Amino acid sequence: MAEEESKFGLKLDEVIPFLEKILKYDSIRVKGLMTIAPFVEDAEEVRWVFKELRRFSEVIKNKDYTNVKMEILSMGMTNDYQVAIEEGSNMIRIGTGIFGQRKYR
Repeated sequence: MAEEESKFGLKLDEVIPFLEKILKYDSIRVKGLMTIAPFVEDAEEVRWVFKELRRFSEVIKNKDYTNVKMEILSMGMTNDYQVAIEEGSNMIRIGTGIFGQRKYR
C-alpha cells in the first residue's frame, strides 16, 4: 500500500490483474491480503494504509472470484496493531512485542 522501497510484493494496481491470471488455476486459493505499514512513532499516521487495504479487499470481495476469498486481512505489527484492528485487521504480527527488538550482528 505505501510502496516503500524496502518492502516487496504487489503494488495496488497489480493485484486485480494478478488475481485474474490465477483464476484458471483450480488448486490456488487466495485467502486475503496483507500489508506492512511504514514504521512511525504515531500509528495514526498510517491509519490510511489499513483503511485503504480494507476498502480494496471489499472491492475484490464484490468481484466474487471463484478461488479468491477475502477472509484474512493481515495488517498491523507491534507498533500499530491497535489501529490496524480498528480498521478491520483479523491477523496481526506482534513478534517484537513478544520477543523484543531484533539484535542484528
